[in-house]
Amino acid sequence: MLRFMKNKILIPLLVLGALATFFSFKYSAADTSDANKRKKIVLETVMKAVRDGHFSPRAVDDSLSYKVYHKILNSLDYDKKFFSAEDIAKLSPYEYKIDDQINESSTEFFDQLDQLFTKRINDVEGYYTEILKQPFTFTDNDSIQLTGDNIPYAANDTELKARWNQYLKYRVLAKYVDLKKDREKAKASKDGDKKLAAKTDKELEKEARESILKNHESYFKRLKKIDNNERFAIFINSITNVQDPHTDYFPPKDKQRFDDAMSGSFSGIGAQLKDEDGKVKIAAIITGAPAWKQGELKAGDEIMKVGQGKAEPVDIQGYEVDDVVTLIRGKKGTEVRLTVKRVDGAVKVIPITRGDVLLEEVFAKSAIIKSPNGPIGYIYLPEFYADFNQMSGRRSSKDVELEVQKLKASGVAGIIIDLRNNGGGSLGDVVDIAGLFIDEGPIVQVKSSGVRPEAQNDRHRGTLYDGPLAILVNHNSASASEILAAAMQDYKRAVVVGAPTFGKGTVQRIVSLDELLKRGNPLALAGDQDGVEGSIGAIKMTVQKFYRVNGGSTQLKGVVPDILLPDPYSEIEMGERRDKAALKWDEIPPANYKPVANPINTTELIALSNKRVNANPTFGLIKESAARIKQKETDNFYPLNEVAFRKELDEANVTSKKMEELEKKATLLSIINVKDDLANINRDSSTIKKNDEWIKALSKDIYLGETVNIVSDLMKQQSRVNMGTGMK
Repeated sequence: MLRFMKNKILIPLLVLGALATFFSFKYSAADTSDANKRKKIVLETVMKAVRDGHFSPRAVDDSLSYKVYHKILNSLDYDKKFFSAEDIAKLSPYEYKIDDQINESSTEFFDQLDQLFTKRINDVEGYYTEILKQPFTFTDNDSIQLTGDNIPYAANDTELKARWNQYLKYRVLAKYVDLKKDREKAKASKDGDKKLAAKTDKELEKEARESILKNHESYFKRLKKIDNNERFAIFINSITNVQDPHTDYFPPKDKQRFDDAMSGSFSGIGAQLKDEDGKVKIAAIITGAPAWKQGELKAGDEIMKVGQGKAEPVDIQGYEVDDVVTLIRGKKGTEVRLTVKRVDGAVKVIPITRGDVLLEEVFAKSAIIKSPNGPIGYIYLPEFYADFNQMSGRRSSKDVELEVQKLKASGVAGIIIDLRNNGGGSLGDVVDIAGLFIDEGPIVQVKSSGVRPEAQNDRHRGTLYDGPLAILVNHNSASASEILAAAMQDYKRAVVVGAPTFGKGTVQRIVSLDELLKRGNPLALAGDQDGVEGSIGAIKMTVQKFYRVNGGSTQLKGVVPDILLPDPYSEIEMGERRDKAALKWDEIPPANYKPVANPINTTELIALSNKRVNANPTFGLIKESAARIKQKETDNFYPLNEVAFRKELDEANVTSKKMEELEKKATLLSIINVKDDLANINRDSSTIKKNDEWIKALSKDIYLGETVNIVSDLMKQQSRVNMGTGMK
């Protein structure tokens, strides 16, 4: 299966007893239905957990009611294809009353919403079957706006049906253009499909409509399978998610899936998926996994279709993430083909052979990069892992310490630590890793609600390595990654390079609602839900916040690198900043710390890097992509004219093709393994192949290449490199 993102910090669990003592439940004699009783219990328990345990619980008032109201509407109907303005008029009296109902443990609004949404699904189901019976023409100069935030609700059913007509036309056009491109390839190839090559435009248009019809039949079948309990979980999450983006309610079945996803043992293609505004996108690629080895799938790609080998791909628009996971999952050694849309609009089919993702792929490892000014050590750290179940288990801090020692023994003149796409992990380990590079002092400040902040200090005097150091980050560097980058930046110990980080400066804990319920109210729940008798699930809740040693929070703002490199997402909001419910940035008094004796002078390094970047055509294309992405975010209209549609698609693909050509011509980095690692690497053909693939990917990495240049500049700047005397 695929693994979901886990931007987390692992610290002892919340003491439940203090929370549980506040619980009391009120039920009227009229509450005879076990289902209704269960819903009220869930609502009451979740709200008590939030009020008494969340770092910054929001007041249950009209403002919260407004946010929950619009959150649930967006969750159910983001593209505004089910509810009309007439429907919203029926629901609008609740816009500022949900807070009152929460306080009364009432589910009246949800019951009305659920009843209306169920009706609208049945009403709208007839639209697509009728519309797709008639052929489309793609010669008019009309267009469609696809971003739900900017679309008003259709006034009535007539307008809603017209919206469906326009939407289905867009879907059929996209499929029709794909089929015509396939026909062009068949005609141009001697071994092409003769039957396809002979098809007329009329036949292809009909085939496109039939394909979209089949897709929507599956979509509505899945939609109608979502029952009242599942939609109630969506409603509860609308309440928890307005607290902050990381506070989530898990009904029993989802809690089990979450536990499985966090186990770290999985197989498939090794991609992390996320739902973003109704689209299934790639959140990150797991290093060493099949998708990483294939090399073309990128974070931010939107999955449009999933195909099994050469079979007809399934259009996954409207699918839930779990459904897409099921399609991508398959037998080891078989091929899955993903049709993806890049962030710049380019569309690409990517074949990936399924395989295992081994735990060892997430462990720290190092290599040596040759440069004109001397060898530079490279440490890859995909997450701050720690095995808390075994005293002798692997820990990222011990592994990084070992890699630094091996690089020092190899005579490197500088070190790069790569934290790109590192979503976080163990707080204790990030503190220990930071301590390898400074003598002593605080690394991070942690604050609970209503309590004075507590500094986490370097626990070992002495410095293992005090030579030139760079920290490489990107938009997906989060949580513990941001702590390390911020500490090295505040101490002026390292130069931070890349793109602004995610901005997740909060800590979550899993709290069992069942445990709280038992302690606060011994009421026995009747019935069986999702196969878990009496269970009401759990809540993942934000309970603490991180602060840099300089007093600023890593929340929302993240860490801004000393040297910013061009990034496709640089012109738009990314990470935590995209969510309006995110906790705000703030600051506390700085900790007692002193920058290192010979701080890095970044002014000169920035000037030298900017000169190289501005002369690099690949970085120039990345800047063009960023501008295009920004424009598309502002101007989100798509043509329904075939000529205009193909022109826009081709323009989007031009930049992607130019990038591929430049990558082929680029000068590769010269990278070798550390001698101490060779015996392990050469133990069999599989480990040799994996290492070769890793080195090959690194050698083509343009961001790593520029970081090597920056460290070379830093080596010149620091005339004397002190490799440290070891931990004291």
